[in-house]
Amino acid sequence: MEMPDRRRQPDERTSKTIVVKIGSSTLTTERGTFRLAPVAGLVSEVCELHAQGHRMLLVSSGAVSSGMGILRRKRRPTAVVDLQAAAAVGQGHLFHIYTELFAHEHVITAQVLLTAFDVAARTQYLNARNTLRRLLEWKVVPIINENDTTSTDELCFGDNDTLAAQVALLVKADLLILLTDTDGVYTADPREDLQARLITRVEDFEALQCVQVGTAGPLGTGGMATKINSARMATSGGVETVIARGDRPGVLKACVAGEEVGTRFLPRPLGLHDFKLWLLYGKPARGTLVVDEGAARALRGKGSLLPVGIVEVKGEFAAGDAVMVADENGLDLAKGLVNYSREELERIKGLKSAQVAELLPQASPEAIHRDYMVLVC
Repeated sequence: MEMPDRRRQPDERTSKTIVVKIGSSTLTTERGTFRLAPVAGLVSEVCELHAQGHRMLLVSSGAVSSGMGILRRKRRPTAVVDLQAAAAVGQGHLFHIYTELFAHEHVITAQVLLTAFDVAARTQYLNARNTLRRLLEWKVVPIINENDTTSTDELCFGDNDTLAAQVALLVKADLLILLTDTDGVYTADPREDLQARLITRVEDFEALQCVQVGTAGPLGTGGMATKINSARMATSGGVETVIARGDRPGVLKACVAGEEVGTRFLPRPLGLHDFKLWLLYGKPARGTLVVDEGAARALRGKGSLLPVGIVEVKGEFAAGDAVMVADENGLDLAKGLVNYSREELERIKGLKSAQVAELLPQASPEAIHRDYMVLVC
């Protein structure tokens, strides 16, 4: 009697949920031509890890640059409407190529387009999480991109590194892999400083104070700086993160195996449940409440914020929006969902609870309840 080959069966005990982010520089040339060979290699690695039982999610850039290639435009547009139109042209083409590559490996994919609103609004956040979890249960590989066609400056992630970190938090991933065009995080720009060294392991982000983050090059805005910030976000939710070179052969398998490749950021969970992680990283702050010393002490003692402790209101926001809470020296203390609009808080700031009840009889006694607040300092 022939025994089944159990070595080839996925081991659920060791399988991981892994988010892989591929950037535009890996996907396309500067003219928008698709780099088929390196992308096919990465897809093959994703499929191999998928066959081993790992739950794989792919966050892909490239919609705008792919659209530019199809439209034969040499320069990336700057106007929002032009960027959205280019993304509309490129997104379908991009997903078609992915579908064909994965189909060769007999792996089913799903296209998932998100905007920051889908993370900022609690209902959409839960719906997105449930959809992604169900796709993973069905052994489908979600291919995720920001919905560049409809997102706006006010409701966009800004870059797909941030999107990838949000997705990793959303699905409680074990590992986030951010692929880039450098070997990882260096102490300085290695193209300009021969003494620059690769930082292979980060346990404390204070160690990155030596990193020179500029406006250009591998550590520039929109480059390594955003990747480091995304790693900070993901690791705070317990997600190990690796920044590595995308064109390195076998890079994904090496990252998953724990080999010394790129820069590895160890998890540093803050002990926050899903809602507060969403509040901390998924909900944009619309304003700031400046509080007195007594209110600052109460917040650090895990108390709620009452109107009596508010000395100044900044920004424009409505009830239910997220706002920052800062002390009178400008130090951010917390972030929370406010129970009042800006106009209402201007009327009741500095007032005791009894006085607030006289002005707004049906209103909440707290400006921000402690259950809807997360400390940042």
